Amino acid sequence: MCRLYQILSLSHMGIQLQRSRMITTLSSLSHSRRTFSYSKNVSHKPIPSWIPLPSYAIDGDLKVPTNPEIKTKEQIGQMKPACQLAGSILRYVGDNLRIGMSTEEIDTMVYLKCIEAGAYPSPLHYKGFPKSVCTSVNNVACHGVPGTLTLNNGDIINVDVTVFFKGYHGDTSQTFLVGDVDERNKALVEAAELCRDAGINACHHGALFSDIGDYIYSTASEAGFEVIPYFCGHGIGEYFHGPPDIVHVPSDNVGQERMLSGMTFTIEPILCDGSPEIQVLDDGWTVVTKDGSNSAQFEHTILVTESGCEILTA
Repeated sequence: MCRLYQILSLSHMGIQLQRSRMITTLSSLSHSRRTFSYSKNVSHKPIPSWIPLPSYAIDGDLKVPTNPEIKTKEQIGQMKPACQLAGSILRYVGDNLRIGMSTEEIDTMVYLKCIEAGAYPSPLHYKGFPKSVCTSVNNVACHGVPGTLTLNNGDIINVDVTVFFKGYHGDTSQTFLVGDVDERNKALVEAAELCRDAGINACHHGALFSDIGDYIYSTASEAGFEVIPYFCGHGIGEYFHGPPDIVHVPSDNVGQERMLSGMTFTIEPILCDGSPEIQVLDDGWTVVTKDGSNSAQFEHTILVTESGCEILTA
């Protein structure tokens, strides 16, 4: 589940995103600037009392660290099962997608697999999100809320799974092809996966965070697609979203900040086959492309190591 990018100045290879336009867009999108009413009855799916809850599901407290966390070997060992579980649930969903399935059915699948494993579906109640998973179909860029929408032949859908398991979150997503998908949308999905992997390949102890956005942007451009710049990856651990912000486009604001061994964060670029401009639907969550062009996203949670990085949700 991607985080809204609050940094306002972005530039690369002569492409300038105007500060005034970014401020207007971010003001309309920023969940941190909205007032949320917390309710334990947001979802009709109950959480068994024996499953540990994240703090925000109890009292709305996000408990986000101030600075990027350097995790100990013990913390990494405790976090890995959550990441592996998220990956396994995502694979299960992919294996069971079918034409005619509703996104509510996908939500139920994820919910049941979480409960079966003794995990909490992290999106549920996070800043008021009403479901257990994000399901983003076709022109939905991210944060799609499951409901009555059914999958048609030729659709593409991103399923974004995050679990809270034994005190830690694991976060991963993939865009799946539904039935017979046309070549352009196949190319979009393939490019999104390549961009995620390009960002991952930039990661190692001492590397610049800005390298991630540079590699992702150039990979997308070579494939003929745009990167939606308004959302970023995020630090993750005992908290769902935290520092550092992982920017998927070149950005002057990232500066000379460097990765350190022991950091864990997500890389989750969103590509679109058209304009990167976006808008939020009336539910307050579902983000769509303004021009109706399709989008695709892939995500992993990674651990920075001395020699490179480890994909925890692989």
